[in-house]
Amino acid sequence: MRDEQCLNFWSQRPVLVTGCTGLLGSWLTRALVASGARLVGLVRDWVPESELFRARLNKAIRVVPGDVCDQAAIERILGEYEIDTVFHLAAQTIVGIANRNPVSTFESNVKGTWTLLEACRRSPLVKQIIVASSDKAYGTHEQLPYAEDAPLQGRHPYDVSKSCADLIAQSYAASYDLPVCVTRCGNLYGGGDLNWNRIVPGTIRSALQGERPIIRSDGSFIRDYFYVEDGAAAYLILAEQLAAKRALAGEAFNFGNDAKLNVLELVRMILRLTGREDLAPDIRNEAQNEIPHQYLDTTKARTGLSWQPQFGLEEGLRRTIDWYRNFLTTP
Repeated sequence: MRDEQCLNFWSQRPVLVTGCTGLLGSWLTRALVASGARLVGLVRDWVPESELFRARLNKAIRVVPGDVCDQAAIERILGEYEIDTVFHLAAQTIVGIANRNPVSTFESNVKGTWTLLEACRRSPLVKQIIVASSDKAYGTHEQLPYAEDAPLQGRHPYDVSKSCADLIAQSYAASYDLPVCVTRCGNLYGGGDLNWNRIVPGTIRSALQGERPIIRSDGSFIRDYFYVEDGAAAYLILAEQLAAKRALAGEAFNFGNDAKLNVLELVRMILRLTGREDLAPDIRNEAQNEIPHQYLDTTKARTGLSWQPQFGLEEGLRRTIDWYRNFLTTP
C-alpha cells in the first residue's frame, strides 16, 4: 500500500533537490526517480564519483548547474520548471572543514537556506519544502535523547550553522506561512559517502584494504547512526504528510534508529562484519569542537507520521559494506 501511495503522489510531480550529489541527496534522487517524479537537481560542483553520476541517475533528471546562494538562479528554476516540492539538502557537512573554514560553511548552510526560502516565498507554485537540519543543531545537552522541543544551542561552527538554518526555516513558516518542515537526522551512513574521514566509510575502506581503522576521537563519542535509504524514505513521507496536513508547516522531526552506541563499538561491529577483527583501531584522540554524546527521540515522527526505519544498524552496515566492496574493486 505504501509503495502505491508513494507512486500516486510523486508521479510527474515537479521536484527540486539541492545537494543531489551528496550522500542523502543521491539516494533521495534515486527514490524520487523510482517514484516517477519530474526531478530537477541543483549541482554546484560536478562530482563524477558521486552516486548520482556513478548510478547514472543524472540521466534521469534535469541537472542545473548553480549555487544555492544565488537567489536569481533559484527563482529561475522554480519558475521555469514549475516546481511544486523542494528538498533543500545542499550544505557543507564536514565538521573538520567547518572548523577550518567557518565562513564558507556559514555561507553554504545559513545564507544558502535563507536564499532558497526567500525564492520559495516569491514563488506561487511551491507547496512543500523540506529543509535538512541535523541532530547537531541541538548542540550539547545534559538530558538525552533529544526531543524536538529541546533548545537549539549549537556552539561550534558546524553546529551553529545547522541551528541557524533550522531557526530560519521555522521563521519563514511562522512569519510568512511558508509550507516548510525541518528534518533533524542522526548520523547518516550508506553507500556513496566518499568523505573518508567519516567513521563509517573510513573504517569500511580500511577494513577492506587490510589497514587499521583510524578513530579521530577517543572512541567514546556516542551517536545515533541512521541508514541513508531510511533517510530518503523519511523525507518522502514528510513531504507527503505536509501536502496532506498544512498544519505541519514549521514543525521539526527527528529521524534516527533510537539506538545509541559509541564510536569504538561501531568500529568493532564493522570489523566483525568485514571479517577483519584482527585489525586493532588506531585511536588518535584528535577530534576538536565535536559534541561528545548525541542521540535522538523519534517518537514524534513514529506517532505523528506513522514512520519507522526499515533497516536495523547491522543490516544497514551490511548493505553499506557491500556497496564499498563493489566500489573499491570495480575499475
